[in-house]
Amino acid sequence: MKTVKEKYLLVGADFAGYPLKEAVVAHLKRKGWKITDVGVTDPASTDTDLMFHRIGLRVGSMIAEKEFERALIFCGTGMGIHIAASKCPGVHAGVVESVPAALRAITGNGVNVLAMGAFYVAPQMGCDIADAYLGAELGTGYEWWHNFYEFHKLAIDELNAFDYEEYKKNGFKVKHLGDYPLTLEEKPDNV
Repeated sequence: MKTVKEKYLLVGADFAGYPLKEAVVAHLKRKGWKITDVGVTDPASTDTDLMFHRIGLRVGSMIAEKEFERALIFCGTGMGIHIAASKCPGVHAGVVESVPAALRAITGNGVNVLAMGAFYVAPQMGCDIADAYLGAELGTGYEWWHNFYEFHKLAIDELNAFDYEEYKKNGFKVKHLGDYPLTLEEKPDNV
């Protein structure tokens, strides 16, 4: 698997997301990232395989098959491409429009496919979002919060193991793989 630690990243954009993707990719390449782009690379192309949902499915499948650890995807709103990627098993996709949301997407939710919408995210904000997302991991920044990592990792594990038919047969109750209590805690002043 190509990992974030080794600075490998998968990206994909449709025609609407192309300008934002180009700005973010140029920024990341300047920082030494090795980018694999499976979406629009020529805005003049008329290839219908480059529709947002088809790119989302392509990116999602590459994450599901563990070719890449994480991906950034782009369309007009970030929503359509995110929905498509989410159809693939093991994909935890999120749409963000701010740095704090990007940080929480990875640190609290373990998002492995992060979507942005070029209609709403300015190029510099997209670069800042990418930096925040790629510079953090599940639980980082919350080491002071008792059980934060374990609680959120359990959620990811249960979502990865989720089987809708089993859930339905169980009266729409989630099969628990464990439990970690979590209470809201205030960040200490000395952290």
